[in-house]
Amino acid sequence: MGYRGAMNHGLPKLDRRQLLAAGAALAAAPLSYSLPVRGQRAPSDPVRLGVIGYGIRGRNLLKSSFLPNDGFRVTAVCDVDETRRLVGKALVDERYGDDACAVESEHGALIARDDVDAVVIATPDHWHTHQILDACAAGKDAYCEKPLTLTLRESQIVIDAVRKAGIVFQTGSQQRSEYEHRFVKAAEAVRAGRIGRVLSVHVGVGDAPVPCDLPTEEMEPGLDWDRWLGPAPMRGYNEILSPRGLHGHYPLWRKYREYAGGGLADMGAHHFDIAQWALEMDDSGPVKVVPPRDPSSKRGATLVYANGVRLIHGGPHGATFIGEDGMIAVDRGRISSIPGDILEWEPESEADRLPRNTGHAANWLDRIRDRGVPICSAEVGARSAAICHLMNIAYIHRQELDWDPVNWRFEGNDEANAWLDYERREGYGLPG
Repeated sequence: MGYRGAMNHGLPKLDRRQLLAAGAALAAAPLSYSLPVRGQRAPSDPVRLGVIGYGIRGRNLLKSSFLPNDGFRVTAVCDVDETRRLVGKALVDERYGDDACAVESEHGALIARDDVDAVVIATPDHWHTHQILDACAAGKDAYCEKPLTLTLRESQIVIDAVRKAGIVFQTGSQQRSEYEHRFVKAAEAVRAGRIGRVLSVHVGVGDAPVPCDLPTEEMEPGLDWDRWLGPAPMRGYNEILSPRGLHGHYPLWRKYREYAGGGLADMGAHHFDIAQWALEMDDSGPVKVVPPRDPSSKRGATLVYANGVRLIHGGPHGATFIGEDGMIAVDRGRISSIPGDILEWEPESEADRLPRNTGHAANWLDRIRDRGVPICSAEVGARSAAICHLMNIAYIHRQELDWDPVNWRFEGNDEANAWLDYERREGYGLPG
């Protein structure tokens, strides 16, 4: 199948046994894109922005990050649901005091607009890669929500496409920029050896996805259901997947394998991202996949890095780093350590200090202006998403596997390599 792009439509030593016991307890709980890079934008020129997807996440991003920032000017909104896109237009027009915001029902039409310099992608996960590739083909800078991809193959393709297109790309893993920089502080401390040699990282997030088994309901008027499904298998409409009207909750399409990676990937894309950052693995990943010993367990899947560090699904919400000399636990509303003085520290040099951005969207805007690399690039986002995919493979297939993070393949296992992607609907094949 060909690709159907939208353009066609000093610490006291802790007892090692205690740390290992604590860790055990936690576990229990090539493309053708090659486009010229646009010149630098004058600081006074707002970036004209098109928003693809006006569900609750797109709406929240507009309200909190893009409409209040005078460095952006939202010029178009796209959604496959008529109600949502018209409400999105109304919000934008109210902000600017005019009637200028365009509406589109297909993302390709929005990307092709001359009054759109960059796009924000806030659609369900199964659409991300197709929309990213279309942005790359048009040379439009992009901000895409996490998890960045739905499959391992998509992660590899996205990295290559963004690199070749030369666009400024930000993954919406805002924990690297926001939440009072708690995650920045934790990552800095781990990287600086404040807990000694890292033994394990425990990430407490939700379950792996399940196959969709929802019954067919009466179609929602004004919704292009075929376009909502996109590359996913054809099935009847159900409001759990695409809620009727303007919803105020995060829909449960996230639960189903055809569209997302479950609760594991939904928040795991955030917290596994911090693990990757702290372990200095933004351009790499683990080498081994180990399922839980109990074949019915929903926790305990483990990924092992080449240096022996174990990344474990399970434990308190957030990320907990266990080292030979201490422990750091971090989540959006808290950060703590054992011993307590591990975090009473500042980097000795600027080279050891991680960036402290004023905001994730603001960081993207700065990099659009200077054509630099944002804090959460395509490769960062794709490799953090890959952690989620490997964890889900551990639960779905219950096999121990060797993973090659350089070549994006399971070593010596043709059966497992068939799991790198899924069979897409006709007309939605990936390039390459």
